[in-house]
Amino acid sequence: MMDINLKKHIEYLLCIKIQTMQSVSGGDISEAYHLQSETERFFCKVNHGSNAHDMFKAEKAGLVAIANTKTIAVPRVFLCEALDTGAFLVMEYIEPKRPMEPDFEQLGHQLAGLHLNGTSDAFGFSIPNFIGSLPQSNSAHSNWPAFYVQERLVPQLKLAKESGKLDDSEIPVEDKLLKTCQNLFPNTKPSLVHGDLWSGNYLISTNGTPYLIDPAVYYGHHEVDLAMTRLFGGFGASFYNAYQEHFAPIGNEKERTDIYQLYYLLVHLNLFGNSYKASITEILQRYF
Repeated sequence: MMDINLKKHIEYLLCIKIQTMQSVSGGDISEAYHLQSETERFFCKVNHGSNAHDMFKAEKAGLVAIANTKTIAVPRVFLCEALDTGAFLVMEYIEPKRPMEPDFEQLGHQLAGLHLNGTSDAFGFSIPNFIGSLPQSNSAHSNWPAFYVQERLVPQLKLAKESGKLDDSEIPVEDKLLKTCQNLFPNTKPSLVHGDLWSGNYLISTNGTPYLIDPAVYYGHHEVDLAMTRLFGGFGASFYNAYQEHFAPIGNEKERTDIYQLYYLLVHLNLFGNSYKASITEILQRYF
């Protein structure tokens, strides 16, 4: 249950009286609560880790970046503050419903709108952020293959090596990673991507509005979001059909999907353990 002093602090900052406070399940990293006042509902995350404030500031920056495109909805952020130990984040509460085919279709169109709304000349983001609880570097690159190898694959491979989950013989040299990516990646313009778009990171509100949540945003190739949607089951045909109305096929999609999923599989290996290793080594052996 939420600490009573934190409850009072939130009431003070928002000038409200919290009438009900309910723990919400589903998060792997932070505690989550549904707060209700007489007139409003809020979603609150609490994390007591040493990097909690940086995580929540990065999450807020990602939500603001998506909101500023005016292409797809995100929850409004009300508070993002440090605690003596950890931090908390208070957002608008979105009442979800079970998605139907028309909802997936709208999500596909609006995600494509986000990806078409490029405002950066470089790949990366203004600040580093996080993928789950792991740091995600976003240093700027003018070249997409170089960004993906140096800012995505190499850090996760290094982390897996340091923890003993992969050994030297299983990890390709950087030049080999780069050569494969240069051969398979298109000459693309930077798109703002959600960065961690699995089925737990979107909502369809009760009025049918799609929302993106828990972003790990950066400017990259738009196909990385699609690759993540397909990693753990997919979003349904109407989503992909709607999305693909906005992007013509250019070839090598299957190969790029595998290589983009490699990043997320490495993240899962580093966060959750060796059940993801077989998929990783299969991709590494096939392409590198």
